[in-house]
Amino acid sequence: MTPPPPRLGIIDYGAGNLCSVVNSFRAIGHEGVMVRAADELAGITHLVLPGVGSFGDCAEALRAQGLAGAVRDWAAGGRRPFLGICVGYQVLFESGEESPGVPGLAAFAGQVRRFAPAEGLKIPHMGWNSVCPADPADPMWAGMGVQQEPPCFYFVHSYYPEPADASLVAARCRYGEGAPFAAAIRHGNALATQFHPEKSQLLGLRLLANFMNLSAACENA
Repeated sequence: MTPPPPRLGIIDYGAGNLCSVVNSFRAIGHEGVMVRAADELAGITHLVLPGVGSFGDCAEALRAQGLAGAVRDWAAGGRRPFLGICVGYQVLFESGEESPGVPGLAAFAGQVRRFAPAEGLKIPHMGWNSVCPADPADPMWAGMGVQQEPPCFYFVHSYYPEPADASLVAARCRYGEGAPFAAAIRHGNALATQFHPEKSQLLGLRLLANFMNLSAACENA
């Protein structure tokens, strides 16, 4: 029996980079529907939380729209495909230095740190940077040639998550002389990236396509 086609939901909390995300999914043949309330999640198979703005604004907006619990459970469950992007990645953790006193969604244990000032280090980290996948054979990286060279993606951020569980980390990136930070995580069918796939040209589109294929790709993972 042929499974039904995926139905993509993109969360609109009033600050996400929706146009670029919608257009990128459209470029790979998937039309997304905007999700602004929990009851609009019915029938959604693949859920995306874009991120532009601050940690606190994103967390509070999701709570105000009644979406915080649903997003937390979707990501933490790891069964249904989920993709968090930039702030949509950061807000999955417990707290962030950008917004003291504002709790995150706590789908995963950990905090979001600010890059420490250093000689010659520009903050925010903005531009292209390579990432080192933890498992090059992971279907998340399929079709990117990661066995030959690290893939490059586009970053714009001053903060980065520090997961309490290192096994979540799907890729690391080094910026400046500090320790590499968690550029992406993977928990079952849940992915989240500090970089912007929708701004990362062909490799970014490939990652989005891999995400849309994730339910099948992860069955034996």
